[in-house]
Parts: sequence; structure tokens; C-alpha cells
Amino acid sequence: MLRFLTAGESHGKGLVVIIEGMVAGLPLTEDNIARDLERRQAGYGRGPRMHIERDRAEILSGVRHGLTIGSPIALLIPTKDWANWQDVMSIAPVAGVEPLTRLRPGHADLAGAIKYGLHDIRPVLERASARETAARVAAGAVARRLLGEFGIEIRSHTVAIGGKIAAVAETVDWARVETSPLRCADPEAEKAMMAIIDEAKAAGDSVGGIFEVIASGVPIGLGSHVHWERRLDGLIAQAFLSIPAVKGVELGAGFALAQLKGSQAHDLIESSPEPGRPWRHRTNRAGGIEGGMSNGEPIVVRAVLKPISTLARPLPSVDLVSAQPVLAHYERSDVCVVPAAGVIGEAVLALVLAQAFMEKFGGDHLEETRRNYQAYLDSLTRLGRGQ
Repeated sequence: MLRFLTAGESHGKGLVVIIEGMVAGLPLTEDNIARDLERRQAGYGRGPRMHIERDRAEILSGVRHGLTIGSPIALLIPTKDWANWQDVMSIAPVAGVEPLTRLRPGHADLAGAIKYGLHDIRPVLERASARETAARVAAGAVARRLLGEFGIEIRSHTVAIGGKIAAVAETVDWARVETSPLRCADPEAEKAMMAIIDEAKAAGDSVGGIFEVIASGVPIGLGSHVHWERRLDGLIAQAFLSIPAVKGVELGAGFALAQLKGSQAHDLIESSPEPGRPWRHRTNRAGGIEGGMSNGEPIVVRAVLKPISTLARPLPSVDLVSAQPVLAHYERSDVCVVPAAGVIGEAVLALVLAQAFMEKFGGDHLEETRRNYQAYLDSLTRLGRGQ
């Protein structure tokens, strides 16, 4: 079983990732991971910390001579800003560190402090921070390497920011997305989005939006209909909702399906001459998943990202200890993180698909998995020919 675990706080010494269950023989280097970490840090509207950190994951174990060896893969992402937080985040007791008690509306501060019996919200703030997602992006980059060996590609783009929606094209211009400061394929919408971000920044506010992640080349049959916790759409929704500030997820046409009749909503099936994929759908309103299983079409996921809750012009709040009215705590922060959230979405989708892929095709070495996968495609081809 492929699984992963992250550890670390926002201003601690670093983030740690352990990935277990990855096949041996997979080509993997630190550069494979660095690209996605760099993409996560980019984007118009990011805060000053992105100029401090230059995230790079060091591979500590599980790889030898450029190939995975089947043992757990350990990654370390050092935190450069740790030098400025050694007293506040010291492992050993340090005298004179003031507790942080001004609660931020919309953040984990209140619920986390009450749950863990804390009189200082710093421990909650540090782990609930979206900084943790750098570790997930690193783990997702490893999963992406595995999926790439089987022709599965995952991309993301920005659909909306602050109410401005990008024009819908039949195909996404991915080359433009990767050069866009907002990861947006629509240049006119991009200009309006940047103006919205500038306005929010000037007002000490923040803005949210919508991002879309698309996985192509996914074979039929990942996930299962037989039990709730094995349904691929459920696993994907959970993974996306675990991204900080994500408050809504839809697959395919999503909420728009509520406005259609059944005769309009469902994707008609027809034969296909493509080897290993003898059926296809004329449309993809289901977003590549039917009955909790991948159906061979691209998996399309959209997520709503609320405006982040740390504001330069703080909201009225209450002190955790004194219960007196105060202004919420402010710590340097971003104005808009929608482009970065798309990269995080790629990572969590890669992790879910890699887990489902390995559950179905198994193997302890990449070549064994490849044989199992090819045998499956060959069986589908024969089935499609009535053999």
C-alpha cells in the first residue's frame, strides 16, 4: 500500500515527508521534486515569505544511484526562516516568549486551542499553516513520477479569482498557464484578476477563487463501487478538502448537473479503436468518474478556495485567555494563493491516483507493475473485440 506522512511546523527547522510503498526501480532525483516546489511558491499575490524560502527537498533515504529501492523514501525540506524563530519555536523551554492569544476568525486558532487544551495559539497556527502543503507537494512529485511512467499527466489552471471568471476554451493552453503569474490561460481575465488582487492588497484584505485540476491518461477501473471508503471520487474530494482554505469541490460538471435532466446529464458511451481503451464517452460531464471508479476519461476536479484568514487589516476578534475584544493576530501573509493551490491540488490528486493505481496493479518493482498494467490493457483490448 502506498502511503505518506508529513511532519513539521511553519517556522520550525523544516518539513519531513515519509513515503512508504513506492516500487523499486523508479527513476527519481531531487530535481524531479524541485520543479513542483518552485511552482507552488510562485504566483501573483504571494507574500514576502516566498522571497525568504527557496524550497528544495533533500532525499535522505529510499533512493540509490537515481533509482528508488523499495524502502521508505524520506524527504527533508529545510526552513530558511528558522534562524529568525529559534526562540519562539525552540524544542527546549525558553523563558520570555510571550503567548499568542489573539484569535483569527476563519483560522484553526479557536477550535485547535480548545481541542488541545492550549493557552497559546502558536502551536495551532504553526501546524495548521499552509506551509505544510510544501511537504505534500514534494510527496505528490514522487507520485507524479510513478504515474508518468504510465502516461498519466496532471495539470492545473486558475478558473476564477475574486469573482472574475476566465473564459472557457475547448482546450487549455497549458504552455501559457505555466508562464502566467496567475496560472490562467485567459490573458484578459488575468489582467482583471491582477487588478482585483492589487485592490485587495491596498485594502489590507485577501481574495479567493477557483482552480481546476485535470488528470489525463487515467485507465478505466481505479477505485471501486463496493464500499464507501474505496470510491475514487470520495477519496479525491477528501484530499482536496484537506487543502487549507478549500471549502468546496466538484467533479466534472458538478453543481451544474442539478439544472439538467437525466437525458442531458449523462455521457453517452461508444466504441473506440484505441488499444487498451475500447470504449469512450462523447462528453465528460462525469469528470472521468462513474460509480466511484475512473471511466477512462480525464479526471476533472474544481475546488473553491476561500480568501485566506490572515489579514493585514485584522478583523475584530476576542482574546483566547482574557476573553476581551481585540483585533485578530496578523503575521505576514499572502493576498491570494489560488495559483499555488492549483499546484497543491495537482499533488494531492497525484497521491490519490498513485495509491489507487498501486492498489489495482501492485508490484514491488516498476517492471513488475508495468507487466501487470500491460496485461490489463491487453485484456481490455481483447474484451472490446469480443474475444
